[in-house]
Amino acid sequence: MAKKLTMKGLFKPKARSPLELVKHTHELLTFLDRNMDAREQKRKEKMDELSKAILEIRTVLYGDEESGPNKDSCAQLTQEFFRGDTFRLLIVCLSKLNLGARKNATHVVANLLRQRVQSQLIALEYLEKNIDLMDILIKGYEDSGDVALSYGAISRECIRRQNVARYVLESDHMKKFFDYIQTPNFDIASDAAATFKELMTRHKSTVAQFLSKNYEWFFQEYNSQLLESSNYITKRQAIKLLGDMLLDRSNSAVMVQYVCSLDNMRILMNLLRDPKKTIKLETFHVFKLFVANQNKPPEIVNVLITNRTKLLRFFDDFTIEKEDEQFEAAKADVINEISVLEPKPKISSILSFRNNCEVKC
Repeated sequence: MAKKLTMKGLFKPKARSPLELVKHTHELLTFLDRNMDAREQKRKEKMDELSKAILEIRTVLYGDEESGPNKDSCAQLTQEFFRGDTFRLLIVCLSKLNLGARKNATHVVANLLRQRVQSQLIALEYLEKNIDLMDILIKGYEDSGDVALSYGAISRECIRRQNVARYVLESDHMKKFFDYIQTPNFDIASDAAATFKELMTRHKSTVAQFLSKNYEWFFQEYNSQLLESSNYITKRQAIKLLGDMLLDRSNSAVMVQYVCSLDNMRILMNLLRDPKKTIKLETFHVFKLFVANQNKPPEIVNVLITNRTKLLRFFDDFTIEKEDEQFEAAKADVINEISVLEPKPKISSILSFRNNCEVKC
């Protein structure tokens, strides 16, 4: 019996080297990409092989229960993956993989993007030379179900690199995000919102340049499609992100421009009337910027004065569940600032605003 076991061990398949593993995976992906009309049984066999190969790659990169990843093996695999353009092929074929293979592929890509070879992040150079891959990834939100989520997860990994994020920010994809965030599929909408937030908050200087250059169309879309959305989740996430963007020091010039707009304040005052307390709280953190602005335009000053009684009553009754000294201090500052406002020369637009947006208390 022992002899049989020994003989069986002799014929155990030899594990592929990292280079062989990447080459094998490349061949399988090429088949999957070019042979859509292959007979079903053949495609199934190749898909099973590919799923096993991607799992093997994941094991090399992450290790297993018995041991962690080998540094040299990871370096070899990473170099070959990018050198042979297997990375591109994996992205192109992502939607054709089965669920298990796609999940493993997402983990593989995330790891490869962070792997350093001789202290060099080789994925960065690759992405900059193959920046069009972002067109495939972002457009993946137009796919359905978990496929879109895989594209989203990889997109967020890629835009951790500033040059990649800049490319997306300067592309037409930014306008499409307003549609992706409002897609009826909750999971896809939430994932798109997460990617959008990453784009708008990670790389401070790049975001500041983008907002300054695209202020008009961006905030017009942001206000009308997100802040005034009828969807609670969309609206809440949008108000929170708006506060994060405006309060970032890198965006100080944009913040000043935003809080000097009567139309913007009208939207915020309407949001203070929202029945959801969470919406009111997130809105307060943005609205206080309008009040704190020491260079308020006359139309904003006069609207605040027109609504002063109702605003003061509203904020006097406005409380949150947990004690928060910072919140109470900010609220006191808002109340004090509104209380001492002096009128400035009126303009004709005040009347229409007054009719549309008094705070309901």
